[in-house]
Amino acid sequence: MTGTVHAINTSKGGVPKLPQPEASVTVDGLVGDRQRDRRYHGGPMRAVSLYSLERIRALQAEGHPVDVGTMGENVTVAGLDWSRVGPGVRVSVGDVLLEITRDAPPCKTIAGSFRDGGFTRASQKVHPGWSRFYARVLREGSVRVGDPVAVVGVAPEEASS
Repeated sequence: MTGTVHAINTSKGGVPKLPQPEASVTVDGLVGDRQRDRRYHGGPMRAVSLYSLERIRALQAEGHPVDVGTMGENVTVAGLDWSRVGPGVRVSVGDVLLEITRDAPPCKTIAGSFRDGGFTRASQKVHPGWSRFYARVLREGSVRVGDPVAVVGVAPEEASS
C-alpha cells in the first residue's frame, strides 16, 4: 500500500495550515509548525497529523468547503487506502518513520471546512474512516512534496492484539 506526499502544511498556530515544499520532522513535529492549544494538539504522541487527499476530494463532492490544510493536517497523503490507516500502523513518509497513535477528533476550529459547520463529518466515532490521524515520530528526517508514503507494518503491541 503506497502513496505520495501531496502537501506539507504548517502554521504559526491554527488553521489553515499553509503549503510548504518540504519540512524537517523531529519527535516534536514539523519544524516551524505551531499549535494554539497544546492540551489537545502537538506533543510527542501527536507530533504529526495526516489526512487523505481522496477524503478531502470526497468531502468537497458532498459540498463541504474543505481544502488541503484547512483541517490542520501537516501531511496530506494521496493514493493511500485510508481505511487501512489507524492506531499502531507504521508509515514511512520520505525519510521519516511515523506510528499512528490515534484519530484526531474534530473541533470547532475546523468548522469552516464543513457545510453548516458540521465538523463531526470528520469524526472517527460518527463516521469511521473519515478522521485525520495523529502520529508519533519513530525516525526523524525530511519530507518533501512528492515523497513516497507507504504502510510498512504495525507496532508489535498492535500486531499481537
